[in-house]
Amino acid sequence: MTTTSYRAGLSRAAAATAATLALLAAPSAQAADAEPGLPLGDADLAETRTSQSLADGVTLTRIVRGTEPAPADEINTTTRGPWVVNVLTIDPRKARGHLDTTYGPDLARTEKTTDLVRTTGALVGVNASFFTFTANTQYPGDPVGLGLYGGKLLSEPTSDPAEVNFVVDSRSDRVVMGKLSWSGSARNRATGASLPLEFLNHPPVVPAGCATLPDQTACTRPGDVVRFTPEFAASTPSGAGVEVVLDRRGCVVRTSATRGTALTAGQTSLQATGREAAALVRVAAGGCLHTTSVLVDEKGDRVPVHQHLHGVNGRYRLTAGGQVVVPDGTGSFFARNPRTVGGTTEDGEIVLATIDGRMTGSVGTTLDETAAVAQALGLHDAVNLDGGGSTAMSVRGELVNKPSGTTERFVGDALVYRD
Repeated sequence: MTTTSYRAGLSRAAAATAATLALLAAPSAQAADAEPGLPLGDADLAETRTSQSLADGVTLTRIVRGTEPAPADEINTTTRGPWVVNVLTIDPRKARGHLDTTYGPDLARTEKTTDLVRTTGALVGVNASFFTFTANTQYPGDPVGLGLYGGKLLSEPTSDPAEVNFVVDSRSDRVVMGKLSWSGSARNRATGASLPLEFLNHPPVVPAGCATLPDQTACTRPGDVVRFTPEFAASTPSGAGVEVVLDRRGCVVRTSATRGTALTAGQTSLQATGREAAALVRVAAGGCLHTTSVLVDEKGDRVPVHQHLHGVNGRYRLTAGGQVVVPDGTGSFFARNPRTVGGTTEDGEIVLATIDGRMTGSVGTTLDETAAVAQALGLHDAVNLDGGGSTAMSVRGELVNKPSGTTERFVGDALVYRD
């Protein structure tokens, strides 16, 4: 599996799209009587559930709770709904495919979830990580937190206590959730001189007052040290600072007094700004570097990274051990929004769900309500993935849910199930 390949369009996916949509348009008998209602709004709300088998061990269920559109000025407060929830359930004991991640042509760009599903030939997928998103940045798809794709750690988990990670082994479809930590370093093999790394594939910040210095190694203010890989973009971020390019053995290919270069296959680079620029030049002088990149879990145990390991970032654990664990909070993030949820049941089924929101046809959920939905769906452990305008679920490259904006948002990465 190569997550960075971005094929133009697969005949297999195109041929299956019409059949899939027809299947979704003609759902099986309603199953509302077989399941308890979602804990949303008033107890007397009507709720319907329709389910379809998309493949062996893969089921899509659409839940609609409430029947009347919400008044536009009551979306954030109504107890009458409605709510529209799409739930994808993958049973690894029966499913023949596997869950993994994809981010498109390169890490720094954004793509629609539908395109990520279609071009990877996946059966179904949902948006995943929180990402930079800012419209005025050159690298909007850069993950804000963990980005682990087919054993390649391309973005480190942050120290933000709200970040929680969703990690899956695509061989077994075993999922673990929790807070990961990262550390990295570069050490000269000959001299032993070393330098800690601060980030992976994130544009470094140039300290105020240092951008115009003729000699960047003269800056005395704290800066950043970042490792870049070819997966980041067509070229590394340009600007003030220094950059050292390494070959696949870690040996120095060139050292530049400014940042910004194209990396070929097998090459990596280290960029430094501020006073770390001088430190990088010193560490890299005349030698080969050994770089380390270590993930550890909440217990402090090292996480072995292999080619089948994938991971994305979320914000806040929803359930842990079957119990709701969301913190108290205020503000827009905790208010009603569209939501994307990833989780597992106690017997190992994987569940990916979207909750439409910010519209009269589906009002969305608060973080507390999202956790209650996750628990009601039987999620023993669950994470709140990126939501809002990013929330999207796609089957064979076609939208299943209704995004809150006027069009589907471009996102940083996706969790996809390939059959």
